[in-house]
Amino acid sequence: MNIITSALQNTLKTLFETHGNIELIIAYSGGIDSQVLLHALVQLKQNKLINNEITVCHVNHGLSGNAERWQKLAEQECIKLSVNLIVKRVNVRSKAQQSLEALARDARYDALKSLREKKSVVLTGHHSDDQSETFLLALKRGAGLKGLSAMSVQTKLGQHLLVRPLLNVARQEIENYAENHQLSWVEDESNLDTCFDRNFIRQKIIPLLRERWPSINNTINRSASHCLAGQELLDELAEQDLTVCKTGDSGLHVPALTTLSSARFNNLIRFFMAQQGCLMPSTEQVNQVRLQLQADEDKSPQIKVAEQVFRRFKNTLFLTPEYSDISNWQGQVDLFQDTLMFGNNVLVLPDKLGELSFNTNVVINTDSRINLPRISLPMPGQQVSVRFCHENPKCLPHFRQHSRTVKKVLQELNIAPWQRKRIAFLYYDNELVAAIGHFICQPFIESDPKLGMQIDHAKLTS
Repeated sequence: MNIITSALQNTLKTLFETHGNIELIIAYSGGIDSQVLLHALVQLKQNKLINNEITVCHVNHGLSGNAERWQKLAEQECIKLSVNLIVKRVNVRSKAQQSLEALARDARYDALKSLREKKSVVLTGHHSDDQSETFLLALKRGAGLKGLSAMSVQTKLGQHLLVRPLLNVARQEIENYAENHQLSWVEDESNLDTCFDRNFIRQKIIPLLRERWPSINNTINRSASHCLAGQELLDELAEQDLTVCKTGDSGLHVPALTTLSSARFNNLIRFFMAQQGCLMPSTEQVNQVRLQLQADEDKSPQIKVAEQVFRRFKNTLFLTPEYSDISNWQGQVDLFQDTLMFGNNVLVLPDKLGELSFNTNVVINTDSRINLPRISLPMPGQQVSVRFCHENPKCLPHFRQHSRTVKKVLQELNIAPWQRKRIAFLYYDNELVAAIGHFICQPFIESDPKLGMQIDHAKLTS
């Protein structure tokens, strides 16, 4: 048995002991690595060494003029080998501070995650030369242990398991296998462009290192393994610290955070962000987070970190998206048509805030968390609108005995400052009727449960 087949079979044997007859999905570009992986896996099945279902996934990025030809070759190869093929087309859009290579990789992984709802094993053709390149790229960026760990043999990919069975196999072994089995494959012309850092390392740096130290790939891979072991220890420590620091509302308890050493604080922040799928922050950004925790208690500092924002409210540190300014947004609601009430109107809110349903039918609310009275209907001809701004008028919420300004009421409800800017306010003409989901002004409460309306807020699930 050759080294490729042996490495593949050994990896799969361990997987099958845990996951049984799970579906195998090959991430297939048509290049030599994925071609060898596909051929070796099909050989195992033909020889009845495995009986798992095999599916091939080809992601068409549309970035090359040859993309359609590569897809056609993938279709022909899968017909020849009698395996199922799924083609996923993705649209890769450039983003600031992210390389096209990284964006294409992320789009590829997102496509693979979307293939199946049930858990599957996704196999890639990454090998030890790829591992060395990844390590050197991380070194170039000044990465810590997490980056220098390079690629793991096994990791999570959404609900799936991403496995790299050839990670300890050299590229030369893959080329030998392809030659011995007379395989054909596609060559991505972008691999020759040394403007890309990975290609520069592959074509210029690695050959020079190998000329001086022939076993450099093995030693780099060993260093990556040591870094991975160190990172696993840091993750265990972060898990312990998170147990102490995490609050019930998915934030971090500031007094507990301030007891941590600088190193443990930085480690916890990175771990917390990684758990939520965020890009990793720079050292300076993490230092700013720690510094801002020392602000006075009546302040609500916010620090942009990667594509997220850390915001402190009272004794809790929250991680949120960077929200858009929606203060000037206004939506009109037409509850009347020919003087008759509609049964249900829907208004889509901005900035991924979901939608509001204005329901004039009698509905029994089964959500025990929401106990708001029904809202009296507007008079015919009154303009009904939803806004996210107000002039801080005095109001008398349904739960109070005396009037207070809107700002004071929202503070009384313990709503964080940034969340106050994302509350939808209902107006009849220019008179405040309700802060939707929070309170209804007493003059607009409908006492008859069969009259008036109920407003339901359906939030986005993703």
